[in-house]
Amino acid sequence: MTATDSALTALSQGWCALSLLHGRIEAHIERALQAGHDLSVREYSLLDVLSRQHSGPGGHLRMHQVADSVVLSQSATTRLVSRLEDRGLLSRYLCDTDRRGIYTEVSPAGLALLDQARPTNDTALREALDEAARKPELAPLVAAVRNTPAS
Repeated sequence: MTATDSALTALSQGWCALSLLHGRIEAHIERALQAGHDLSVREYSLLDVLSRQHSGPGGHLRMHQVADSVVLSQSATTRLVSRLEDRGLLSRYLCDTDRRGIYTEVSPAGLALLDQARPTNDTALREALDEAARKPELAPLVAAVRNTPAS
């Protein structure tokens, strides 16, 4: 085995560990959010991202920015936004300065649900990280996540 092969194997193993950690955390949070608030991880993430935008009371983003923020395709994002809009948790409207632009904004009901769900998400995240930290192959990644400075 050459040095390059070793480096690629280590890289591959690191990626597998990162993917495993992500999957475990996401599954744990998904169960908690579904049980407590009838929200998926993607729905929660979208509401959370939109709530942090501030060009109005609930904040807004253009649809392509929404897709980028939740790492989904345009079509999957449209379906996600439509589901949340049907539930009254967000709304879409045309941009005043560019009629081709569509903004997405969290509704007051969406902000209220997000406020209720945020502690559930945070607790589930801590629980998932604590559980993963007990696995030797995941512990270094958990430490890296926990030591990431807040932006």
